[in-house]
Amino acid sequence: MVALIEQIQPSLKFIPPAFNSTVFNISKLILPWYLKNKEGITDIQTENIEQLAQLYQEFNTGKTRFLLAFRHPSTADPFCLSYLLWHILPKVAKAQNIKFKNHSHAHFMYDRGIPIWAGTITEWLFPKLGGTSIHRGKLDTAGLKSARNLMINGQFPLAASPEGGTNGHNQIISPLEPGLAQICFWSLEDLKKENRPEKVLIVPIGIQYQYLEQPWENLTKVLTQLEQDLGIKETNISDLNLANFPNNFNGQKELYLRLLRIGEKLLTLMEKFYTVFYDQALPEIGKITDPNENISMRMNALLELALQVSEKHFKIQPKGSLIDRCRRLEQAGWNRIYREDYDNLSPVETGLGNWLASEASLYMQHMRIVEKFYAVTGKYIKENPTFERFAETILLVNRLINLIKGTTKNDLPILGKKQVKMTIGEPLSVSERWDNYKTSRRQAVENLTQDLQFSLQSLIS
Repeated sequence: MVALIEQIQPSLKFIPPAFNSTVFNISKLILPWYLKNKEGITDIQTENIEQLAQLYQEFNTGKTRFLLAFRHPSTADPFCLSYLLWHILPKVAKAQNIKFKNHSHAHFMYDRGIPIWAGTITEWLFPKLGGTSIHRGKLDTAGLKSARNLMINGQFPLAASPEGGTNGHNQIISPLEPGLAQICFWSLEDLKKENRPEKVLIVPIGIQYQYLEQPWENLTKVLTQLEQDLGIKETNISDLNLANFPNNFNGQKELYLRLLRIGEKLLTLMEKFYTVFYDQALPEIGKITDPNENISMRMNALLELALQVSEKHFKIQPKGSLIDRCRRLEQAGWNRIYREDYDNLSPVETGLGNWLASEASLYMQHMRIVEKFYAVTGKYIKENPTFERFAETILLVNRLINLIKGTTKNDLPILGKKQVKMTIGEPLSVSERWDNYKTSRRQAVENLTQDLQFSLQSLIS
């Protein structure tokens, strides 16, 4: 969770890549231990990785430049992708008699805000692993220029998530941001200006997690803690029984009803919070008998209230999707916290700036609620009540409650050992779309982004 910031800070500068082989080799040794002990991932499966080995061979021989576009359901994704590149890919390449000229690795784009919540170690480590920062929410000229340069001149391919951030769901893909498609077209344009023959590709990578066992007992403990946090004391759930309850719940009806009760209580508390203390008006929803649909409608209305509170504070007009509005709010908050004039302020100006920074940090928390919950549908479990879907939903609620409580610990509870499956999709040729790009740049970017969305969706089982 993002801790509240009470003092102004120097402006967030671009962090250029500075790859270091020694840091890479040490990280490569540590990674298996980290995945097992910190992420609970003990089994790693891959599909179609032979094609990735061929692509790396073509990259090394100067035939292609490509971007690895990976799904981003979890903060563990970059570590899993690193394991694939560092440990699995070299073995597969060796079996195919493919020799890499360089490390089996990728440069990568990361949000400039990550060091704020993940700790300063990332600010030191990511550049030395070849990462390049990108500042969301504004036109980051230095970050875009760096990513564009890495695409055509980097010693490794470039990796990034087109979703922009995690959504906590294995089987729901967030709308993709068009930035990666645009970077690929820009890179192709740069190659043509230099009369270079390399083809430009985007390689979709699906990432999905599954628990090796189904530790319902551990999940129930988290659920019990959530009930305690919300002040839910009664254990009788008979009042929540649903008419025509689905037959596919495999004995987990009680757990589901408890989760519905948690959702109902949390929504009621949040609705009161915004209507009473922020003078926000809830829209008329009408009578909805299905509790799933009721929660979904109320959740959407609540997210809108939360955004409106932030937008009112920062004097920003609502425009675009929920996630677009979140990005603009984040940038508005950062403008008040990370100051360009930091070194030129008097003590009094610094004190006033600290007031503004504290307020900005607090009002950004309303946006964080939306950021964490905009992908929640209210029907995710009902449609397919697997352990994984129960776990994803309960952990999302856990995250929100920790945010409200002010808990700054980043780690989510590890419910049990997990398997990750990474699937290499068919590459999308950017080069073959060049004529379309020359005709209509915006349409070509939209079409490529849409095709990438379909491709990533096809990699989800």
